[in-house]
Amino acid sequence: MKTYTISSDNLGTWLDTLARDYTLIAPVREEETVSLFKPVSGFAEIDLAYTNSTVSPKSWLFPQTEEMFFFSTGDGQINLADVQTPGPAVIFGIRPCDIKGILALDPVFNGAYQDCYYQKRRQDTILVGLSCTRVGPHCFCTSMGGGPTDGKGADLLLTEMDKGYGIEILTPRGEELINRYQKYFDIDREDRVTEARERLERELVGQFTCNLDTTGVKEFLDQHFELPYWDELARRCLGCGICTYICPTCHCFDIFDQSPDGESGIRSRCWDSCMFSHFTRMAGGHNPRPTQKERVRNRFLHKLKYHQDRYNLNGCVGCGRCVSKCPVNIDIRQIIADLQEVAKHE
Repeated sequence: MKTYTISSDNLGTWLDTLARDYTLIAPVREEETVSLFKPVSGFAEIDLAYTNSTVSPKSWLFPQTEEMFFFSTGDGQINLADVQTPGPAVIFGIRPCDIKGILALDPVFNGAYQDCYYQKRRQDTILVGLSCTRVGPHCFCTSMGGGPTDGKGADLLLTEMDKGYGIEILTPRGEELINRYQKYFDIDREDRVTEARERLERELVGQFTCNLDTTGVKEFLDQHFELPYWDELARRCLGCGICTYICPTCHCFDIFDQSPDGESGIRSRCWDSCMFSHFTRMAGGHNPRPTQKERVRNRFLHKLKYHQDRYNLNGCVGCGRCVSKCPVNIDIRQIIADLQEVAKHE
């Protein structure tokens, strides 16, 4: 497919136009250290200088709280009514690790048990990726099969170049978006845009302070479910769940009904966490994960084994959010290294 460039001035004009034609989701800085993806009205609200957002942009496709349907009773019947869903949207400026996070969510919500709510948003949303320009202190995407300029999974990938951005079209839907707003773009040589992205990739790869070798970790976990190591790790964990709420691949949720009058109401769902003590508690009181050990083990087996078993995809994309936000400094990078060390002495 063709490659294009867009000047910095035209980028702002294009994004202003996109905000009128679509719901435009983009990174916004709300506080000095907090960056979130949320709907914007134009380019002026967008933070293009962010390294990575505090919370993953998965929250547009899989909202933290989502209304599912209305219900009411009358004449001995239960009546259901759909909630109005958002229309066509564009997520702009999504980093490569978060693109991979969405790819990890896709088979969860589009598998044997299909989720119409996620599917509708996913089908109506165009992903415009943005290559990284710096490496954060906790980033390790290259250790998990990604890279700071890896746009696979996006519809378009923008990479910063002199006086603007190079644009690579990655899907037919991305090509349609470019064709619709052709006047803002200049056709450029494919090799020039590709070389700029590859040069940036080489520069950034040298900035990573953590380069993990995950070889053999899954295979070790396949054969070792019970390890004293999980008891040691669980003694530090507070069970606060922050790691699951900021993770771009976590997808647990709870469903609840609200009916103030007992006759009508709304069913909603909200994010839940496998780190909470009540998450697996059953109606009769039994809990198959009764202590923090089982809950900690489940989380890291999901990241390093279960997601690969089910979907042949890493359950961790190396964004480093859980590393930076854990209040007791539990670090998945160290856990990988520790498991490899334990494996050597088996």
